[in-house]
Amino acid sequence: MAKLKWGMIGGGEGSQIGPAHRLGSGLDGLFEFTAGALDHRPDAGRAYGQQLGLAADRAYGDWQEMLAGEKNRDDRIDLVTVATPNSTHFEITKRFLESGFHVLCEKPLTITVEEAEEIVTIAKNANRICAVNYGYSGYSLVRHMRAMVARGDLGKIRLVKAEFAHGHHADAADADNPRVRWRYDPAQAGVSAQFADCGIHALHMASFVLNQEVTRLSADTVSCIESRELEDDAMVNFRMDGGAVGRLWTSSIAIGRQHGLTLQVFGEKGGLRWAQEQPNQLYWMPLGERLQTIERGEAGLSPEADRSSRVTIGHAEGMPLAFANIYSDLSEAIHARKDNRPMDPAANLYPRAEDGLRSMAAIAAVAKSGKADGAWVDARPPMFR
Repeated sequence: MAKLKWGMIGGGEGSQIGPAHRLGSGLDGLFEFTAGALDHRPDAGRAYGQQLGLAADRAYGDWQEMLAGEKNRDDRIDLVTVATPNSTHFEITKRFLESGFHVLCEKPLTITVEEAEEIVTIAKNANRICAVNYGYSGYSLVRHMRAMVARGDLGKIRLVKAEFAHGHHADAADADNPRVRWRYDPAQAGVSAQFADCGIHALHMASFVLNQEVTRLSADTVSCIESRELEDDAMVNFRMDGGAVGRLWTSSIAIGRQHGLTLQVFGEKGGLRWAQEQPNQLYWMPLGERLQTIERGEAGLSPEADRSSRVTIGHAEGMPLAFANIYSDLSEAIHARKDNRPMDPAANLYPRAEDGLRSMAAIAAVAKSGKADGAWVDARPPMFR
């Protein structure tokens, strides 16, 4: 397959997420980094783009300049990744979709449910792909969990328990640290902090693995550091449309936890446990049998796991390789559209705008429930009710 042309907005020098996207997009040779507007400072963005190998006329000063420069080119980019501050996701994603580009947007897709519903509608009307970077769903053994659930290995799913808890914002002295402060500022972060930042990754993973959607939830939210307006810890109970019961804990004040993304699934015939910090092992306990360790890359796994496993068994795989699986899915989806053919089912796993919308609805529901002392509320987007 011919390489697709890829562009990036945000993710400049010093960015936490930018290198992971550049590594992930280039890992399989499916995308060529062709254009970028990498910094909110135009001159810095242009200079860094050229340092990374972009042609001078495609290292842009801002996203508006990039859109104007790319939309009428015969060799314009096929996919643009939006990795800018949360409050800018909606406008940038909307404008690029309306101009006929496929988009991969960092989470959260937008700031409000209404904006997310508009993005879903625009993408559908424009017949463009709009994906959301729930990158942890790219891990090989997470995809194998989904396959095991789908083929009935666990029987009917009774319970899913998800966690994304770390302790990196536990120091009250960081109250004025600009890299931390904005996350708890409603003007910049919206109605939620920790749940919107990390909790939705855990919630999406639960939905992804079970292939069930959250219908209602009850949340206990708290600001353990009292100066924060938004929550730094949340416990969420939820119910899913396939009958599963869900429990989710997310925190930024859990000292001793580093990353903390874990998922456990319990069915009638067995249980599964996976942790992002040890992504090469999946623990499987069939009912009445001994605990088994499934190793990434071993023989006999699902097509979804085989397709997304990149190095031989025993060698560690990490986040950029999980991102690479999202980009590989998107490459297959874009080529399938160009060739007017069905895409490989094992690649049809990238998170959609609809997933981003459901996350926004869950964020709004958690904020509403937290303010109402844990009252159960509808967690579905209005357009899906």
